[in-house]
Parts: sequence; structure tokens; C-alpha cells
Amino acid sequence: MTDLATVLIVDDEKHTRDGLRLSLEDDFDCYVAGNAVEAMEHLKNDQIDVMLTDLRLGEDDGMKLLEQALALPKPPVCIMMTAYGSVDTAVEAMRRGAYHFVTKPLNLDEVELLVKRALRSRHLEHENKALKQQVEQKFSIEGILGKADALKPILETIQQVAPTRATVLIEGESGTGKELVARAVHNLSGRPKAKIVTVHCAALSAQILESELFGHEKGSFTGAQERRIGRFELADGGTLFLDEIGEIDAATQVKLLRALGEQTIERVGGSKPIKVDVRVVAATNKDLAKMVEEGKFREDLYWRLRVVTIHMPPLRTRKGDIPVLADHFLKELSAANGKAFKALGEDALPQLMNYDWPGNVRELRAAIEHGVVMSNSGRIMAKHLPAYLSQPGGLGWRVPATLGGKSAPSDEATNKAPLDIHQAEKHLILEALERSGNNRSEAAELLNMSRRSLQRKLKEMGMVRKHRPRTKAPK
Repeated sequence: MTDLATVLIVDDEKHTRDGLRLSLEDDFDCYVAGNAVEAMEHLKNDQIDVMLTDLRLGEDDGMKLLEQALALPKPPVCIMMTAYGSVDTAVEAMRRGAYHFVTKPLNLDEVELLVKRALRSRHLEHENKALKQQVEQKFSIEGILGKADALKPILETIQQVAPTRATVLIEGESGTGKELVARAVHNLSGRPKAKIVTVHCAALSAQILESELFGHEKGSFTGAQERRIGRFELADGGTLFLDEIGEIDAATQVKLLRALGEQTIERVGGSKPIKVDVRVVAATNKDLAKMVEEGKFREDLYWRLRVVTIHMPPLRTRKGDIPVLADHFLKELSAANGKAFKALGEDALPQLMNYDWPGNVRELRAAIEHGVVMSNSGRIMAKHLPAYLSQPGGLGWRVPATLGGKSAPSDEATNKAPLDIHQAEKHLILEALERSGNNRSEAAELLNMSRRSLQRKLKEMGMVRKHRPRTKAPK
């Protein structure tokens, strides 16, 4: 028995097979095959993790071998080798399921790095598959999202729209479960075995976002050293989830409109139309209708996206779901942390019910995880939950109207003197930064704003970190 990952090298040229085996055998358990028949014998009899195969195998077809390998119950990750003039064929292999390709003559260091990346990808894929199976076995859609009356029409809409090809726009504050809805739409569609590919639009600059969505050709811009497949092509036959769609720039909106209308894209720097079969689901925590009125979002794209709209209500408006969700998170996080909690303590649930949850379901999960970590008594009491849940001025007690469109509770509700709006805003931002360990992306999520908006507010408040001047090393 060996603990090394297994690599199958398939090439009809003996010196190529032997050279690759010698290069990789220190780190991997290597097998070799000179044709497709020998390769399939190894694939059927040995547990192969990665198959490295030429596209041309003498009389055999490497593309056919790829399809046979991927059809196995436990398929390997497949990397294709090709001559420089066959790059288009290699790209087609990736569309059929190959992980990547390398061109000949081979750079052995590049091959080794690619094999290691493929193994990491395989490991993550197995983890995600196992997690998905656990979720499907334990929870229905209702179990994941809750049972409040406000969710019943949402569940009905998901079930109605999922089998169709309609574009879906999911609206709601950060942390309300928009991505869960997108995945539910995909899983209940007619294409659940295909990929759902996610793009977080707010995390990418305009140029990078365009390249991520549509791909790019070699040399199309500085740093484009090779052709890259975009997310639309990767999601071909499946679902593309565009999170925070309100953050995309005007030029990308134009290209996205065409992609939705014609199911056709062009890579950056390319002129060849590429047909794709992609179902788009988008999500936003912004008011897109208002952005259309202000000229910040194209009206034609808005109507193209919102064929069907699903609005996710904030947790503070469906507090009847808190016991259901808290119990679900308690079981999930207890198992993940190797602890056994059967129920919340008698004083914990009232504390959860009295809080307004500006971070919604995501914040509730974090609070339960805090309790699981901090308790060693077998029960989670109020004292084990985050302290801010019971403190006036905590994130859920006073949310300035300028942040995320939420209104602040009345002064009577908090039993506090009125706060200056700027002081309240600064207090809220400091709380979010403290809770997120000064991670500004996470703090922005808690505050229901984009990271750029948070950076701007920090600058206005004089809270931007100063960069230390670089000093030259002594000669």
C-alpha cells in the first residue's frame, strides 16, 4: 500500500512516457500506458487520481479516452497534452470535462505543478460532493431556509421556476440566504448534474470581471499570456450565479445583456462568437430599480434579469424561524467541533429572539458557533453567546438608516439618549471591524454594504491605515 497519489501517463511515444514517469515518480505513484486500451485497463483495475494523456495516441483518439475515463464511477482528474497547433482541440477537451492542458514540448516543472493543482481540485471536489450529499440527506429546502409564513411563497416560487429556463433575480440583504436559493433553483432544475458556477461580482475590478465572465485570448491585454476560458463557458449546460450583480460596470453590463439575449459570448480580445447554454441566476443587496432611475444600471438588462424575482426577507421580520435555524446550526456546528449539544439553554433562546440580526442568517450561524466553541458544559447558555447580543448599542440594536437602508429602532426601544448619526455610524463600523477581526470584506458584509463603500466611509472618518514609508536596507 502507498499513500502517494496515483498518476497515469498515457502517450504513444516511449521517451515521453519514461521522461514524465522519471520526473513525477518521487512524488507520485506512476503508471504508464502506450495506448487507450492499456490506459483503460489501469483505470478499471487501479484507483487513478490523475490521468495525463496525449490528445493523439497513434491510431487511438485521446478525446474518446477522456470521455471513457470521465464516465467511470470514480473518474480521474484529466490533464491533456497537445502539440502547439492543437490548442483549439485542447480547449474543446476542457469543455468536455478535462481539468487543463499543457502544450508540447513539455516543461516538466509546469507539469508537476499542474498535477499538484489537479489533486487539490479533486480533493475539494470530493469534499464538496460529500457535503452536498449530507445536506440533501438531512434537509429539504424548507429545512434550510426556515418555516415562517413569509417563506411559503418563496418556496413555491422556487419550485415553480426551477424547471424552466427563466432568469431569476434574488433580492435581499446580505446574509439572508440568497446563494442558498440560487443553489436550490439549480438543484431542482432539469440540469442538477451540470455545474453551478459562482461569480462574486463585487470582489473583482471591471477588467478582471469581464475576463472572468467571458474569458480572454492570449495577448488581449498585459498579462494575458495564454487563452483563458470564462465562467460562461465553464457553466455551459448548467447555471451561472452572479452574486452582487449591482456592482458590475457599464461596459460589462452591455456584454452581459448580449449574452443573456443571444446566449452568445465573445472572449476579451476575440471576435469569434461562442454559443453557450447557460441559465443565469443573479442576486443583489441593492435596489436595482432605484439604480435604473439614477442611470447607474441599464434598464434593458434589469428587465432581462428579473424575469422572475425572489425577495428574501430579513431575519428580523421572520423571528419565528430563529428556533428552527438555531437548532439546525447547533447540530451542524456541534458535530463539526466534536461536541454534543442537544438543545439551547433556557436563557439562550430569548436572547436570540430579542436581537434584530442585521447580519441575518449568516450572523445567527456565527453566534451559535461562538456558543459551541465557548461552552464546555454540554449546554449553550446566554453567557456563552456573543456579548453584544445583550448590549444596547450592539449591531442589532441600533442600525443607522444610512447603512443598508435599515431604519434604527426608536430611542424608547433602546432606553438610550439619541445618538448623533455620524457617531452611531462610526460606532457601528467599529463594532463590525472588531467582530470580523479587522477583516474589511467581512465587516462590509455585516454592514450590508460593499467593501468600496466601507473604505470610503473609513476615509471620511479618518480611519484609513497609514502606510509606513519604506526604508532602504543598509548597504
